[in-house]
Amino acid sequence: MNPNEQRLEYPFGDTLAAPGTAMEVADGLRWIRMPLPFALDHINLWLLRDRIDGRDGWTIVDCGVNRPEVLELWQRIFDDEFEGLPVLRVIVTHMHPDHVGLAGWLCERWNAPVWMTATDYFVARLWSLPQADSRQTGGPNGEAAAAHFARHGMTDPDAVEEIRQRASYYPSLVTPVPRSYRRMMHGDRFQIGGNEWRVITGYGHAPEHASLYCETLDVLISGDMVLPRISTNVSVFDFEPEANPLPLYLNTLKRFDDLPESTLVLPSHGKPFRGLHERLDQQHSHHADRLAEVMEACVAPMSTWDIVPVLFKRKLDLHQMTFAMGEALAHLHALYFEGKLDRSLGEDGIYRFQRA
Repeated sequence: MNPNEQRLEYPFGDTLAAPGTAMEVADGLRWIRMPLPFALDHINLWLLRDRIDGRDGWTIVDCGVNRPEVLELWQRIFDDEFEGLPVLRVIVTHMHPDHVGLAGWLCERWNAPVWMTATDYFVARLWSLPQADSRQTGGPNGEAAAAHFARHGMTDPDAVEEIRQRASYYPSLVTPVPRSYRRMMHGDRFQIGGNEWRVITGYGHAPEHASLYCETLDVLISGDMVLPRISTNVSVFDFEPEANPLPLYLNTLKRFDDLPESTLVLPSHGKPFRGLHERLDQQHSHHADRLAEVMEACVAPMSTWDIVPVLFKRKLDLHQMTFAMGEALAHLHALYFEGKLDRSLGEDGIYRFQRA
């Protein structure tokens, strides 16, 4: 456990929700843990006892990816944990595949609506459709993504080609998103199981991420906005090449400032914890340190590819490298748009940044 983690409290210790089971973490709220086919090998999903229009059942928060082993685990949960009750709605915090992946399947299976923010719903719906043209794919894969990474210094032809060939990566993990949805907006309040929940939207990690807070239970379902062990990925990708997401993310964290210190945080990755404000402070300090490292490195012209080993000391696989490139560029853009770095396009077609 790293020093930052040691300053947090983990009320369930090392106990984890076992695959195919649901573990109660608050009154009427259960924790499900599903596998992921990445280095980050799990996602936490949440099952809440609910009652809508006179019907008893369950609300699901986030869904897991479209993989046979995840479908099998969901079926086990339906059989063993649902007490014969149906799913009444599916809430998706944001459009990344591990969160929205099986929303379409779950909604169709239970004839239930999906609740999402508008931006993330429409991005997920577009990207989950089969792509006939690799230039139109979403996420850090396909022709446009390969060109984007090459412009920022990824010169390994094998890596660029592998990114180019993964144009169908997103729809391979995400079942087609339902044709209709219920919109969530910042500040919305609604009932789940007789308790009021408040929507807290956030930016920088996804187009319009939604976290959910319940004052009665003193619980925050934080999604990916606040994680206990790793920093939330904040990236610039090909579909918004001039984005400046890092200030958006850091400003969003202020929306959690009014929550009590006693809040139980239910993150999408890692273990439930207390110590929300400590973790928010850690995130601000983390990014301040990374920005300082980038500024120091940019005494000479540096591409995004050059900055990756400055920020990431470990060996990265290609999946991790795409997000590392996106995050390195996010830090460069934060300094560039603040006027602290200059940017130039070289004769080799690569962007480089240097202290202004």
